[in-house]
Formats: sequence, C-alpha cells, structure tokens
Amino acid sequence: MNLLSESYGQQSAYDELIDAQQQPRPAAKALFAHLLSLDPSALAARRQAAEAAILAMGITFTVYTEAGNIDRAWPFDIIPRILSRCEWEQIEAGLKQRLRALNLFIDDLYNAQRIISDGVFPREVLEGSHNFRPACVGIHPPFGVWAHICGSDLVRDQDGTVYVLEDNLRVPSGVSYMLENRQIMKRLFPELFQSCRILPVDDYTSRLYDTLAALSPRTGERPVLVVLTPGIYNSAYFEHSYLAQQMGAYLAEGPDLFVGQDDIVYLKTIAGPERVDVIYRRIDDEYLDPEVFNPESVLGVPGLMTAWRKGTVAIANAPGAGVADDKVVYAFVPEIIRYYLGEAPILPNVPTYLCMRAADRDYVLAHLDELVVKPANESGGYGMLIGPRATPEERARFAELIRADPRNYIAQPTLALSTAPTLVGDHLEPRHLDLRPFILQSDQLHVTTGGLTRVAMQPGSLVVNSSQGGGSKDTWIVDLEEAPCSPA
Repeated sequence: MNLLSESYGQQSAYDELIDAQQQPRPAAKALFAHLLSLDPSALAARRQAAEAAILAMGITFTVYTEAGNIDRAWPFDIIPRILSRCEWEQIEAGLKQRLRALNLFIDDLYNAQRIISDGVFPREVLEGSHNFRPACVGIHPPFGVWAHICGSDLVRDQDGTVYVLEDNLRVPSGVSYMLENRQIMKRLFPELFQSCRILPVDDYTSRLYDTLAALSPRTGERPVLVVLTPGIYNSAYFEHSYLAQQMGAYLAEGPDLFVGQDDIVYLKTIAGPERVDVIYRRIDDEYLDPEVFNPESVLGVPGLMTAWRKGTVAIANAPGAGVADDKVVYAFVPEIIRYYLGEAPILPNVPTYLCMRAADRDYVLAHLDELVVKPANESGGYGMLIGPRATPEERARFAELIRADPRNYIAQPTLALSTAPTLVGDHLEPRHLDLRPFILQSDQLHVTTGGLTRVAMQPGSLVVNSSQGGGSKDTWIVDLEEAPCSPA
C-alpha cells in the first residue's frame, strides 16, 4: 500500500518525516515500516479510536465567535511528528539559553536598566510597550526569574533551518494537550513505544510542581499551590483544571482568594482560610489585582500585588513578565543573549523588519505582497497579514495601520514552513506545522523532550492555531543510539 499522496511528489517544502527521495528519514523509519504493515481499515480504526478517546476524556478547547462560545473536541492527527535526539539536544540548548537571557533582560528592565543605558536596547521600545508594568519596578523575584513557564514557537524553513518564531512569556498554553496527545498515542501504538526509544514527556507536571514549589516563601514546608483560572468559559479551562489535578494544586477563581490584613493570600475553604504560597496564574496582568490594574476586574484578587511585593506569595509567571512577550522585543533577542550571556545565539530568529525604523518601514510598505505583518502584542494568529494571500484592499488597510502606529508592527518574510505527513482519508498528505516546546525555570532549568506540534489541517494553509482551524500531533524525540552528538 502506497501511503503517500501525489502531493508529496510536487512539494518543495522541507518535510519532517519524508526526505527528497520520498523515503522516511532515519528517525521515522520504524514508524513507516509499521504503518505499511497495517491494513487501511486498521489505520482508520485507530483514528476512530483516537476521536472516541478525545470525546470520552472531554479534551476540548473553546472558540470565541460572534454567535457565542463553542466548545469543540481537540483536533488530533495520529501520525506523529518525529525528531532525532541529536537534533533535539541542540534545540534544547538554544531554548535554555534564550530563557536565561530573557529573564535577565526582564529583571534588568524593572531595576537598573543597564541594557538601555549601554545603548543595546532602545528606550523608545520600552516606552511604547503595552506590557511594561510600573507597579513591578524595583521587584526582585526569587532566583531573578520572572517568566517561569515559557512556550517558544519553533518553525523550520525550506532549507531545514529551525527558527524561533516567537516567545510566549505571559500565560503560555497548550502543554496539557501535549500530555494528552502522548497518552492517546500510547494507546494507539503501544508496540512502537515498546520497540522505539521515544523520550518521555510524562514528567512535565512533576517538573512544573518542582518549579513552582521552589518559589514558596515558606521553606521547609510543603507549599500550598493554586492555579488561578478565569473560569469555565476560558478557552484553556480544560488545561487549567488538568494541571491543577495533576499537581495536586487547588483550582481557584479570583473570588476564592483574599488578602488578609497581614498581606498574606488565603484560600477560602470549608475548613476556614488556608494560606497560599504560590499562585500559577492563568489570567493576564491587567485582571490580576483591581487595586493596581483594571479596577473593574472581577477575575483577580484585591491586594494581590501588595502581597507579592512583600514576598508573602509567589506568582508564576510574575506580573510584568509580558514586557518581553512583544514581537518588537523579539527582534532584539539575539543582542539580548550576547549582552547578558556573552554567547552567540544557538537558535536564530526569523529575519525581522521593525516598522518603527524608517528604512524598514519603507521596505515593508513597498513589499506588503511578499511579507507577513504582525502586531506587536497579539497572539493566536489574530491581527496579522499574510501578504501573498491578502487582497489588495487588505494590504492597503494594513499600510494605513503601519503608518498610523509603526511601533506596533513588525514584518517577516513568508517562510516555506516545513510539513509532516497527515492522515487524510486512507493516505498521507503534507500539512504545514510548527512546534511549541515548554521551558521551565526557577532554581533549575528544564525543557520538555518535544512539545505541542500544531498542524494546519487545510492543504496549503500556514495557520496552525486551533482557534482558526488547526490541529495537533504528538511529538516524538527518538533516540537512534547514534554516535555521541556534537556539542551545542
């Protein structure tokens, strides 16, 4: 049975599993040998089993529409995305380097601002930041870490180069889907997990617990952890409840917490108030504390910032960490790494034009039909222009937006994103994808062995976000027992 569709003979994009001769890459050979041994009906049955498991387990996400909020089953493709351990070790080293530098950068911005006085980072970029929080100035969180959980999006270009597309440092989501994807695949292909050396991701929640517990202001005692959620109508509520359950943490909404006269955070329980040591917040800064940020917020906790400033509670990610979650700041990350670490960046950025610079802006306006234009602080694929696929009217509208607020826009070349085989009917078709590994930092630094692979389910589409029709795959890091990998 020939699993590959005709489109595999026509595409020029780099494929994660199939080489230019339409043969499986070394890390994918065992998978393809097994797929070829299956009857088409057996493959279809496994896909149906995956869909049934997703429904039974209640793995959903919420799409916000004008007609209301819609809960949908998590879209999942049963053909995994595979990388070799040797390649992954280089990526892992680059991600650790990046988060170390970004945390030093955030800490510097809220304190000495050496990087500005030394002329490496422009003050005007900071002054135009939507996510710089003056209430955080002068704070020194434990270990100097502000972004404890980071989800960095990686893409691979046509020549095989892996780039960092963006860093998500505010409230990155998706890790629960990574974990559930793995559980589903173990049920579908137990024989492959027995015969292949697939590195695990199952320890993530224990690693997350250790990361958060290390922040507790009460040393020597088992910390009380709370996952602070906006509630059941949030698109990532499944993840909030999943992580709380897996860590043995409380799942709480803002009204479940209060700050006492002693500036300590307490959880309301049927046995009376219980002191909270660490809050893993899944709400944005502006809703955290109505006394400091948005006074109309009912999602946060009045007095929370006072408690945090006094060190009686830890918050992850720390308020203000989003100052580095800015696509304009992203363009400076290579210089940030060199400045704070004295090292060359291991993982490159995608080439980026800053519209705040006159020369870059002129180039972008003249080449809108070739570029992807992004606003500085949007996420989820919203508010962007994919120039080659936009109408003349859409490009003209974006030109006006850029001229009106050049600080708010960057532009990048349209990458030929890598693809991976995706099951469509009874055969495999290439679909574009990205990868979001998760990096944890407090007293230690850890990167998941893999991450959430997001895949565009429509042929030719570059939009991988689930909110806009994308799906996901399990990500396998396979140890081929190769010769020792070259140093990162």
